[in-house]
Amino acid sequence: MKFFDLLRLIFGNLSRRKARVALTAIGVVIGTSAVVILVSLAIGLQRNANEQLYGIGDLSQIQVSSAMGGSGGVFMEGGGRPGSAPGQSADQPPLLTNDALDQLRGIPGVEAVIPQEYFYSGMTMKFQRLEGGASLRGVDTLDLAVLGMEAMQGSTELKRGGVVIGAKISSNFWDPRLRPGQEPPPPPDLYNQQLQIVAMKWDSEGNEIRKNLSLRVTGVLEETGNDTDWTVFMPLSEVKSLNEWASGVKINYNKDGYNQVIVKVVDPREALDIANQINEMGFQAFTPQSFVEGINSFYLVLQFIFGGVGAIALLVAAIGIANTMAMSILERTREIGLMKAVGATNRDVLAIFLGEAAGIGFIGGLGGVVIGWLAGQGINVLAIVYLANQASQQGGIPPSVAVYTPLWLPLFALVFSTFIGMLSGLYPALRAATMIPVLALKYE
Repeated sequence: MKFFDLLRLIFGNLSRRKARVALTAIGVVIGTSAVVILVSLAIGLQRNANEQLYGIGDLSQIQVSSAMGGSGGVFMEGGGRPGSAPGQSADQPPLLTNDALDQLRGIPGVEAVIPQEYFYSGMTMKFQRLEGGASLRGVDTLDLAVLGMEAMQGSTELKRGGVVIGAKISSNFWDPRLRPGQEPPPPPDLYNQQLQIVAMKWDSEGNEIRKNLSLRVTGVLEETGNDTDWTVFMPLSEVKSLNEWASGVKINYNKDGYNQVIVKVVDPREALDIANQINEMGFQAFTPQSFVEGINSFYLVLQFIFGGVGAIALLVAAIGIANTMAMSILERTREIGLMKAVGATNRDVLAIFLGEAAGIGFIGGLGGVVIGWLAGQGINVLAIVYLANQASQQGGIPPSVAVYTPLWLPLFALVFSTFIGMLSGLYPALRAATMIPVLALKYE
């Protein structure tokens, strides 16, 4: 029997029993739509979580620190620092010295190794009558753009006598002379202005000693949603000088090591592997990619669970298809005998009944895909409106998607429902194909 003749015969048989086919296909519609909606929901949640996680840092960066704490560790009484003893034993963790940085640069896939240090004593900022607080960080690079930072105003270049500030620094200022009930002043525009930074330290008797720096704001960074929004960036050499002034001890990076180093990799997908290599070298490496991998693994399991719930509904529908096909064989026993009498082979009969069962699965799957997609879009609109309101109230990032249906999912659901239909019709089709023509013709 030719293929197109077989298709015409299959759809002709199904069209003669519209009500029964429709009722049987409804179960497949419910199961398929459940698979599409639930899996789309899990994928949408995964995408939304990834968007939120991308705000915690550049996925191509690895934060590396020494297990000893390095030169930027806690200042010890009398001005000393941990990890600075000349007789370091062999079993002590390695320090991030310049030689260690050269080893990190030699790891395949590493694009750049950039040391950075924080100012670990007290500080405050002043601008005109306003005062503010921030974190002061020194970075050993000429341009912060190498770390993926972008400028909202000015440039990302670090220059001597200048600073680049995060997007939220201006909103961190207040007027100390403001009286209760008075309207607070608006955040100042700090770009290209002289910013006064007051560094503080305390002597052994607890007396405060201050050092005033007047620095020009050469750039304001784009908002990122992480700690860089509240950070003032300076060249590493200037923060090193401030730390030496605060501790009273000369810092030697070849001996004491850096406190923290940023390792930038070429491909973010290799960040975890490179971080593991760095950990094996005795350093402590952290990358935001580990969060992304963990959350993706969780949502992958969630997709299988949700898909399994929908598959149970499809299994119930498969039992309905098997029952419908079994009843159809009983009603069409004489028809089967007649087909065999005029020359139809067992293979032809098997193909006809398998095709009818697969057709019911295909029709139900097609309806389920359409209904599942439409329901997903409706849920998406309602969920985004609700979550956007929640994000605005809590100050978070609004989601761009709640339910996401990739192209492969409807195609997979359609093929799977068709396969389930064909599989459920296998036993009835085998019974029809193995009927003896003479017995089938004299049935009833």
